[in-house]
Amino acid sequence: MSNPDTDATRRAYWTAQLEAAYRFMFEAVLPYPVAECGEPLVPLQQAAEMAEVLVQFAERPHVRGLPRLYYLRDGQIPGFIAAAAEMNERGWILRVEDGYRTPEMQKHLGREPQVFDAVLQRVMWELGGQRPTPEFMFRRCSALVASVPKFGTHMSGSAIDISVRHLHDPQRELDRGAPYLEMSEKTPMDSPFVSAEAQRNRQEISALMQRHGFVGYPWEFWHYSSGDAYEQVLGKTGRPAIYGAVSFDPQTLQVTPLPQPDLPLNSFDEIRAEIDAALARAAG
Repeated sequence: MSNPDTDATRRAYWTAQLEAAYRFMFEAVLPYPVAECGEPLVPLQQAAEMAEVLVQFAERPHVRGLPRLYYLRDGQIPGFIAAAAEMNERGWILRVEDGYRTPEMQKHLGREPQVFDAVLQRVMWELGGQRPTPEFMFRRCSALVASVPKFGTHMSGSAIDISVRHLHDPQRELDRGAPYLEMSEKTPMDSPFVSAEAQRNRQEISALMQRHGFVGYPWEFWHYSSGDAYEQVLGKTGRPAIYGAVSFDPQTLQVTPLPQPDLPLNSFDEIRAEIDAALARAAG
């Protein structure tokens, strides 16, 4: 009996999943209607403290040394607190890895060496060692780090990336098959290339988040959001999204819709330069 877990099956799975994610982004989410409701952003650390729930927040800086912006929309706060409280009750700690992203953050996150190099390595593995074109790299990166504000739900202030820790051992992460920001065939939520325990943990976390209004992004096991186009498309609600890509005033927390949210954040020339730089780093 042949082993179904081969390099060829992993490569085929990676290709099929990232193609599906690209279609989701450009064919379903990009044209989806948004009726921005204008809800302000709310700081999650303050909300957790006021509710007396235990939540962790990653302390490392964001891309370019910028501080991480742990915010969600006002209407999402009850669900966030309830999800965190339920995790505490079952012996877990919700750890927020990322929250709102400015256009600068989103533009440069996909070009950060830690992220870009990992995706490029996987894409070259997919292509049998060949260098990808900027267009192909754009296609793959779009599935993993949103390349357009319209479908960058972190830019809507409606998404969080999460890990889960053990309540009585807060440094130990619940096994989901790989750590946050894994870029491989293990990244899709339903990946068959993680252990049965990791699959079960992913399913239980997603079910918990769903109970409190947050839907998982099918192609990343750490990304959850609500009120945006992801939720409407995945749930087939037929309702317009109420959260779209915005900028915000950190003093008032008021939001302003971004102009031209359907334009790519990085050009093909910029992506070509990043491929050159990544290959130079790899050559050492």
